[in-house]
Amino acid sequence: MSSQSSGSKWLAGVLIVAIVGLGAVFLYREKQARDAAQPTQPVASASAVLPSTPVHDAALPQHPIGPAGASSAALPPLDQSDDAILAGLLALTSDGALKSLLRPDAIVSRMVSTIDALPKQTIGMNILPMRTPTGRFQVQSDDGMFVESKKNLERYDTYMYVADHVNPKAAAAWYKRNYPLFQQAYRDLGTNGYFNDRLIEVIDHLLDAPEPKGSLQLLPEKVGYVYANPTYEQLSAGQKFMIRVGADNEAKLKAKLRALREAVVTDAPAAQ
Repeated sequence: MSSQSSGSKWLAGVLIVAIVGLGAVFLYREKQARDAAQPTQPVASASAVLPSTPVHDAALPQHPIGPAGASSAALPPLDQSDDAILAGLLALTSDGALKSLLRPDAIVSRMVSTIDALPKQTIGMNILPMRTPTGRFQVQSDDGMFVESKKNLERYDTYMYVADHVNPKAAAAWYKRNYPLFQQAYRDLGTNGYFNDRLIEVIDHLLDAPEPKGSLQLLPEKVGYVYANPTYEQLSAGQKFMIRVGADNEAKLKAKLRALREAVVTDAPAAQ
């Protein structure tokens, strides 16, 4: 598969787990050789600015986060927030599965950078908030054509487990309390927009991912594989991931995303 094609089970882990992404919820570059040749991209932080396409430059947000969503306690500075963010995320799950997947540094900035990049064609490996799955991408022959092996789905089991065990309402409440940190990280990407607007936009984009019936033909490249059908090959990294996880997992992730979207926009103040 294209090195950027598998969008994010961290998506279920970030959009859902932490607002990720579902936090759909990670990106896995199958073209390891090509990845090794690519330059390292900086991770977004309070002091690092990454290029990003500005969205929603209007004076007021389309999906505002009201004062009711703000934390009653002072939030730590973004560059000192990892401990508090990690504790909050782990409280959303019933065991240590998420901790085994989550990268413990620059958590909010990684989440924001990855979510912002999901509708794009590529996502830098070093900005991912979760560790990539183990194992290599496998294909099999189906009537003389290359198709993805069903064995690949096993690599996503832990990520789906985390997504299944996160309550969207609890995740949304945690996100709203910590929203100022997400907004700051989003501004650090160089945008003048509002992260919550971008989040809703990305969720809607992922919900629009196609739901193909049956296996999709793959064509070998010098390194890795691409979809034979250009309609699928031209999809964004996030939408490619949604179809990569299989029909059953895609349906589960979309259900989580819908619930998360509803929880995020519930009780939002009316735009003035």
